[in-house]
Amino acid sequence: MKYYIIAGEASGDLHGSNLMKNIFKQDPNAEIRFWGGDLMQQAGGTLVKHYRDLAFMGFAEVAMNLKTILNNIKICKSDILKFKPDVIIYIDYPGFNMRIAEWAKKIGIKNHYYISPQIWAWKESRIKAIKRDVDKMYVILPFEKDFYEKKHHFPVEFVGHPLIDAIHNRQKTDPTLFKKENGLDERPIIALLPGSRKQEISKMLSEMLAVMKDFPDYQFVIAGAPSQEFSFYEQFLTNDQVHFISNKTYDLLSVAHAALVTSGTATLETALFKVPEVVLYKGSFISYHIAKRIITLKYISLVNLIMDKEVVTELIQNECNPKRIKTELEKLLNPEYRAKVLHNYELLEEKLGGEGASEKTAHLIYTAVN
Repeated sequence: MKYYIIAGEASGDLHGSNLMKNIFKQDPNAEIRFWGGDLMQQAGGTLVKHYRDLAFMGFAEVAMNLKTILNNIKICKSDILKFKPDVIIYIDYPGFNMRIAEWAKKIGIKNHYYISPQIWAWKESRIKAIKRDVDKMYVILPFEKDFYEKKHHFPVEFVGHPLIDAIHNRQKTDPTLFKKENGLDERPIIALLPGSRKQEISKMLSEMLAVMKDFPDYQFVIAGAPSQEFSFYEQFLTNDQVHFISNKTYDLLSVAHAALVTSGTATLETALFKVPEVVLYKGSFISYHIAKRIITLKYISLVNLIMDKEVVTELIQNECNPKRIKTELEKLLNPEYRAKVLHNYELLEEKLGGEGASEKTAHLIYTAVN
């Protein structure tokens, strides 16, 4: 069969790559074209466009890049028409994907959505388009099944969270060897995960690194995004207390003592690696105030949303400043506080279900379309 997959971000590239591996197991003769990244390219198939050319963050930023976004939609539709897939698989990235889904539905192509748009957070009105345009929805967060089925009477499949697979199936990292290979010393590591887009990286690293002088017994290590060049990060490498490692975030988290993390999928990844964290977010003035008026969630991190309580501290906008970051980071280094966080991380993983999300989803897609 022919599969067309659209992922527009780094997290979608990860989950898309694992899904693709399992599609090839289910369907050895599968033909796959995709929008994604390096990991999906390694899995096989044909890359149409890299997510680094697609990712725009915030309301103001999307508006400024609207011409590029609309051109990408045009390119995508044209490529789909030439390829003639049996099914299109959408991975999150709703602003783009829902437009393609509406168009694809009208011309008779099956739409399967893996990793639901977070309409429970904002734009709940998108449920109308989902009901109209999406043939199958596969959700990865436990509360999403009730949201769709009980509140909106739309059947979905809860497949578990693919991050559990990605983390459990990876090769274990040797801490001593990792430090040696990456020029690190023996001090405990505080991992910095500032995001994947240039604008958020610059904004968040300036806040994260401002507390470095207060923790001389630790080394700070920036997790470089695969979509960015080393030259972009050089401006932040100001002394021998801060280091940079590119495209090795999971290795870094596996040896880290604590972490400062920009809100997003990375908050959940950090928790699943059992690393105590502080979650940070600071957007542009316009984007933040628009979001504040339309998003009514109690929390911004997936960890707290899934647990429905504050497991990790969230420092948002004005609260995201060096003084508060220092205070919360000091707490993470306290053994008693750490123990409470780690206990909640164990409960979090239980709520997410077991392994096998990618395999289960691939099987469901194959059997539904075949």
